[in-house]
Amino acid sequence: MTLTPHTENDAAYVIRNAASRGTTLSIVGGGTRSGFGNSVIAEEILSSSALSGIVDYEPAEMVMTAKAGTPVAEIEALLAANRQMMSFEPMDHRAVMGTAGEPTIGGVFAANVSGPRRFVAGAARDSLLGIRFVNGRGEIIRAGGRVMKNVTGLDLVKLLAGSHGTLGFLTEVTFRILPVPETVETIVVSALDDHSATQAMAAAMAMPVEVSGAAHLPQTVRARFLDGQLPEGEATVLRLEGLEASVSVRSEKLGDMMRRFGAVSRLGPEPSRNLWQEIRDVAPYKGLPKKPLWRVSAAPSVGHQLVAALRLEAGIDAFYDWQGGLVWMQMEGDPEEQRLRRYIKALGGGHATLVRAPDAVRAQLAAFHPEGDAVATLSARIKQKLDPGGIFNPGKMAGV
Repeated sequence: MTLTPHTENDAAYVIRNAASRGTTLSIVGGGTRSGFGNSVIAEEILSSSALSGIVDYEPAEMVMTAKAGTPVAEIEALLAANRQMMSFEPMDHRAVMGTAGEPTIGGVFAANVSGPRRFVAGAARDSLLGIRFVNGRGEIIRAGGRVMKNVTGLDLVKLLAGSHGTLGFLTEVTFRILPVPETVETIVVSALDDHSATQAMAAAMAMPVEVSGAAHLPQTVRARFLDGQLPEGEATVLRLEGLEASVSVRSEKLGDMMRRFGAVSRLGPEPSRNLWQEIRDVAPYKGLPKKPLWRVSAAPSVGHQLVAALRLEAGIDAFYDWQGGLVWMQMEGDPEEQRLRRYIKALGGGHATLVRAPDAVRAQLAAFHPEGDAVATLSARIKQKLDPGGIFNPGKMAGV
């Protein structure tokens, strides 16, 4: 049964009732990430989709407050009309997850969804200023506000962001926005192997040209971007944004530097926008629900080593974002969880999250990276304080 409260007070009543009965709740927004996490089925579904609407927005202040169930498309349309944007580029999971529905702003922050600009602009949680939510006791809690402040003790705003609905039911979010850059350009360095691409991206990031996107697209995926219109060979792509005159000068400097690594070309503004949206939405791996898909975070210098090690023993496909620090990895058959986590540890640490897999696979392994003992103890204490009955999203706890 799906419960769809129309007000925050209604949501609090529903949660208090569920807590009194010990009924578990699966918290959803638009349902676009259904299947994310472990296949632990809650007894009822609690949706924020009816809690929709822009509460407050003054473009000059560059801050917006919206109810959690507000569609992301509605927010983006309003921001675009004022030449503004969410700097963290939230991914649309529908294509890779095989889901429908409308992504909601509450879902974006609950999952801390961040795109290619993440490594320079911060994650979704870094733009989040304030929240309203209902805890597992059915109590309405307000945290943060409309400005960034220093915090002593637990920062509930940051805790709820990325908690996947395990700590509370978001009802309202307040977040920072930024102006849309006047133009965008992408420098493409062709035919680099993964190791050389890692070196090229590191060199680009060390230059004073303000690269806002750095990704490497191996030959196995290159043709699945921009309808195959990228230059032949592997593509290492570097994004520059800002005023047109500035981007022009920076593009020349970056292009000259990158010629030390390989052949250099440019895409132009419109193809650039399309390419980075496809990178954001993991376009090569859409429509393949039976193939396990991992989102792996590691040091940018070792991502390619992880892929190389796994290729020796497993059937995988991969491409790199965040200067190589984010690896999207699709397995051809077995999810290779133990091998993947073992190599991550051997290479200095990181984490791997299973984004997509058949139900039978998700039931047998940990979708979220296991926490260390100290972190797991702290997480359990926070969970106990905010959701003492353990009724929220039982399949989306780390290590479950």
